[in-house]
Amino acid sequence: MQTLLKNIKSCTICEPNLLLGARPVVIAHPESKIVIIGQAPGTKVHASGIPWDDASGKQLRKWLNVSTDKFYNPENFAIIPMGFCYPGKGKTGDLPPRPECAPKWHELLFNELNKVELVLLIGMYAQNYYLGKSAKKTLTETVKNYNHYLPKFFPLPHPSPRNRFWLTKNPWFETNTIPVLQQLVKHIIYNS
Repeated sequence: MQTLLKNIKSCTICEPNLLLGARPVVIAHPESKIVIIGQAPGTKVHASGIPWDDASGKQLRKWLNVSTDKFYNPENFAIIPMGFCYPGKGKTGDLPPRPECAPKWHELLFNELNKVELVLLIGMYAQNYYLGKSAKKTLTETVKNYNHYLPKFFPLPHPSPRNRFWLTKNPWFETNTIPVLQQLVKHIIYNS
């Protein structure tokens, strides 16, 4: 696992396409129980090298009901984005994750993760990649039907502050879905 992580962190496969250059961000351990698959690092995470080290990460930890220490303990959570580097800015936010990362590295990482009990699929890119044809037509439908993907996957919207409108429009997410997620995470972290 250490060699694989070193190889990922030194990867420059898509560097010519990255405005800020390559700085792959990943956390994993052979004992990781939960895998978080998000989109790609933003500029703050690119600068710090710490995944989810921003407002989105704060919201995600709140959704999971875990402390920062529990979150960054790689025996609890592996953090494997769809794109390991900041992809750059687009017209309406960050560009999509680079397409090279997941096919090159995800399977190799999962081959080393022997204790995974749950995979959190955050956002449409992760959901489409891992759920394929079983993903619903919209992210909202996929998230609303999270129980169809259990026990392996749990789809989530992105916890970005930009998603306030989605959260306001879909109050069922915080009242119905988050408590189920928190119970699962608590059970996995404390009882495994």
